[in-house]
This record gives sequence, structure tokens and C-alpha cells, in this order.
Amino acid sequence: MPSVMGLLDERERAARQRVDALQAELREAEALWERFVIARETVAEVLAEPGGGEEASAAGSASGTSARVVRAVPGSVVPVWREGLTASALAPD
Repeated sequence: MPSVMGLLDERERAARQRVDALQAELREAEALWERFVIARETVAEVLAEPGGGEEASAAGSASGTSARVVRAVPGSVVPVWREGLTASALAPD
């Protein structure tokens, strides 16, 4: 029969392993969260830039076509990209 101290040591080791795993998961989640915060701040900066009518040329799809991009409109929504989605699925200007 195992001793009480042996059982407690075993449970303590299991609890420590779980804490270590959860701390690692927390670090990964915090890193992901920080990337989202940076992305949101970057998008906010781009949308806040002055230059109402200025146009810029941007690379289009992998086929090598290009599109004229006008400054983003505040409140505009970018469609979610999915496999098979082409530029023709976007609304025409």
C-alpha cells in the first residue's frame, strides 16, 4: 500500500505539471492577443491618415493584375478571405 506522503507527492507533481502547462498556454494566448492589439492599432492609424482623394496602386491577385486603391472609408468592412475567393467576388467601385 502506498504511503500518504507518496500519494501527496504524486498529486503535487501532477498539479505542478498542470500549472506549468497552463502558464505556457497563457503566454501563447497573451502573445496572440498582443498581435491583435498591434494589428488593430495599425488599421486605426491607416484609416485615420489624411489624404482623402489620393490613390495608390496595389498588387492584385496572384494572376498579376493590379487594382487602384482609394483611401479606406471609416466603417468599411473587409470581406473574409476563403479558399477559392477571387477578386471578382468583391463589389465593384
